[in-house]
Amino acid sequence: MTATELAVTVGLGFVALALFVATLSGALGPSYFLFLFGLGGMYALLSLGLNSQWGFTGLINFSVAAFFGLGAYGAALMTGSNSPIAGGFNPLAGLAVGLVLAAVVAVAIGIPTLRLRADYLAIATLGLAEVIRLIVRNERQWTNGSAGIRGIPSFFEGWPMLGVFPETMPGLRIEVVPGSPVVLGTTFWRQLLNVSLILAFLTVAFLVLRRAQRSPWGRVLRTIRSDENLAKALGKNTYAYKMQAFVLGSVLMALAGVFYAHLNLFVNPGDLDPITTFYVWVAVILGGSGSNRGALLGGFVVVAIREGSRFVNDVAWFPIEGAPLRLLMIGLLIVLVMRYRPRGLLPPQRELIWPSAVSGAAPKRPESGVRDRKGGGSDE
Repeated sequence: MTATELAVTVGLGFVALALFVATLSGALGPSYFLFLFGLGGMYALLSLGLNSQWGFTGLINFSVAAFFGLGAYGAALMTGSNSPIAGGFNPLAGLAVGLVLAAVVAVAIGIPTLRLRADYLAIATLGLAEVIRLIVRNERQWTNGSAGIRGIPSFFEGWPMLGVFPETMPGLRIEVVPGSPVVLGTTFWRQLLNVSLILAFLTVAFLVLRRAQRSPWGRVLRTIRSDENLAKALGKNTYAYKMQAFVLGSVLMALAGVFYAHLNLFVNPGDLDPITTFYVWVAVILGGSGSNRGALLGGFVVVAIREGSRFVNDVAWFPIEGAPLRLLMIGLLIVLVMRYRPRGLLPPQRELIWPSAVSGAAPKRPESGVRDRKGGGSDE
C-alpha cells in the first residue's frame, strides 16, 4: 500500500468514525445517514459509468445527467402513482425500461458521432443533455412536466417477505448517550434495504468493469484512448469498441437513475440539471481517470462535500452560505489534487511488462541468446 492509499484509508476511517459517533449521539438521524450513503453510492455508480467511457476509452460524455434522467424517469413512469403513461408496474419492469431506453439513446447518439473526432461527441452529448431536460420539463402528456412523478414505490415493495419487512418491523429504541435516544423505525429499515440494493449494484458493476479492464477488450480500449490510429493499424474495429464502451457506461448511469427514483420516491426535471454532470466529472477526476477504485472514492467524496456544506449555516459565526461554499470547496479540492496528485487520489495501477519495472530499472540483457557467439572470437 502506497503512502497516498494509506492516507486515504486513514482519512476515510476518521470520517466513518465521526459519522458513527454523530449517529449514535442523535446529531445525525440513522435514516438520514443511510439516505446519504445511498446517495454516495449512486454518485459512485455514475462515476463508474463515466470512467468506463472517459477513463477507459477517452470518450467525452457531457450528458451524464441525461442518461441518469432516462433511468430515473423510465422507472418512475412505470411505477409512479401519477404517471401519465403507465404506473403501477413492478419495479423490475421500470428497471428494464430505464436500462433499455438508455441503451437505445446511446446507440442513436453514437452512430453519427463515434466515427468522428472526440470533440464532435462532446458537442453532441452536450446538446443531448439539454434536449432530454427540455423534453422532460415541457412534454406534460408524457412526463407530467415540472410537477414530476410522485408515488414511486420502494424497489422491494411487493416482493415476498422483503416487501412487507419494513412495515412489520417494530421500532427499536437505542439510547447510547443518556437523554439522546435513537429510534430505528420503518424509514430506517426501508433505507437499509436501499443501501443493500446500491451495494449490490456497485459490487456487480465494479467486478464487471474490473474484469473488462483486465481483458483483451479492455486493453484495446486503452489503446484507442492512447492512439486510435495505432489500434486501427492493428486491425481493430475502433468504432465498434467505442460504441460498446459508450453503451456500457450509459447503462450504468441509467442504473444509478433507477436507484435514485426508488430512493427518493420522487423525480422531477430539476434532477437532470447540468450540475449533476459536473459533479460526476469532478468525482472521476478526483479519484483518477481509468481507476475503478478512484471512481468509487470520488463519488462518496463529492456527496460528502455537497451534503456536508448544507449544515454550515447551523454554525452562527460562519460567514459563508452553504451553496457558494460547496462550489468553493470543490474548486479548491480540484486545484490541490491537480497540483499534488495530477493522476488522481487513487490512480490506476500500472501494467508491468517485466518485474524489474517496479524499481524503474530496464530489463537486463539475457545471459545467452541466438545472437551470442559461443567460444568468443571476432565477428569478422
